[in-house]
Amino acid sequence: MFRITGLFTAFVLLAGASLSPASAEDKTITVFAAASMKNALDEIDAAYTAKTGVKFSVSYAASSVLAKQIEQGAPADVFVSADTDWMDYAVSKKTINEPSRVNLLGNSIVLIAPKDSKIDNVTIAQGFDLAKLAGDGRIATGDVKSVPVGKYAKAALEKLGAWQAAEPKFAMAESVRAALTLVARGEANLGIVYSTDAKVEPGVKIVGTFPADSHPAIIYPVAATTTAKGETNDYLAFLRSTAAKTILEKYGFKFLISPTT
Repeated sequence: MFRITGLFTAFVLLAGASLSPASAEDKTITVFAAASMKNALDEIDAAYTAKTGVKFSVSYAASSVLAKQIEQGAPADVFVSADTDWMDYAVSKKTINEPSRVNLLGNSIVLIAPKDSKIDNVTIAQGFDLAKLAGDGRIATGDVKSVPVGKYAKAALEKLGAWQAAEPKFAMAESVRAALTLVARGEANLGIVYSTDAKVEPGVKIVGTFPADSHPAIIYPVAATTTAKGETNDYLAFLRSTAAKTILEKYGFKFLISPTT
């Protein structure tokens, strides 16, 4: 009888040991976030980990890519999109817990050039000649058919009457950060990115800002997925907090809601 009890005790100890890694793994939140969120969100996640012990697995890419990966079954708990269109798409595919959705952030788009460029102080208004400004060089932005920053850029240029002439000079990148890199390396004379991206890249400078009324409002919605872990709700609450607001505004994002304490 003693031996059976001992074997049973050993089994329980082994079973407990085998469960420990799984329990630890459950304390990881997987976030799919727009590429432009990287610097700010990395800092927010570090603050949340310090507070709660919860760790993060984060994938940064164009919102279009992330929405389709979630649709195809990628294991994400949170989706942060750089526009409402791709969040709407995810909702239509029933991969988003719609009641958890909030339009959290705003941003702006700017014209950038390599840090040592002679181009400076560009007035972006009706009729400005972007094609002439680029000269023989390229203009980098996200793919205008799918990547949010590219869609905003094309909308603005169309409204300002600059798209048709400039279109042949565009180098379409897979994400806003890829476009940013092209300009920082001098592989493009100009680029259109979010102001928040330009601020974290020392290899570029902002030479002009697009009028807010030249393109649809830039809105970043955030939501839990339909397969999100239980602890995701607390993390989403943290994203709405004063602490998160302070970090996000430091990077240049506009906080669109009243923060919680």
